[in-house]
Amino acid sequence: MSLRILLVDDNLTFMTAVSQCLALLPNTEVVGQVTSGAEALIQVKALHPDLVLLDIVMPHMTGLEVAAQLRTWPHAPHILFLSLHDNDSYRTAARELGAVSLVGKANFVVDLIPIITQLAATMVRTQQETPEQDPQQPTEAAT
Repeated sequence: MSLRILLVDDNLTFMTAVSQCLALLPNTEVVGQVTSGAEALIQVKALHPDLVLLDIVMPHMTGLEVAAQLRTWPHAPHILFLSLHDNDSYRTAARELGAVSLVGKANFVVDLIPIITQLAATMVRTQQETPEQDPQQPTEAAT
């Protein structure tokens, strides 16, 4: 299994660079790329990513607004913000929204790779430790 990632950024050049970087990491898979907050909400429902890499400043719907909506959903994905505007107010907002982190775009390679690598390793380890229940076998609670 791999960490399924949805990229959300209105800068296509930057999104392509992030996607190419993530393609080099083990146990990760970019499952979608969208350029707006509205598209992000649609694709989270359709693709069920484990992690959304989300730009903060986008037209029409900010990444903070997207994260606030996702936070109310059952089984919401993890959120990691990427932003050119790496400042205390955005870091505080990211923390309050339960984000994994906020990574400045200027340092995304140095800062993002360790976070993604750790998340992917944790996900793989968790999936290996949790045996899948055979739908044909009753659970202890059902017996």
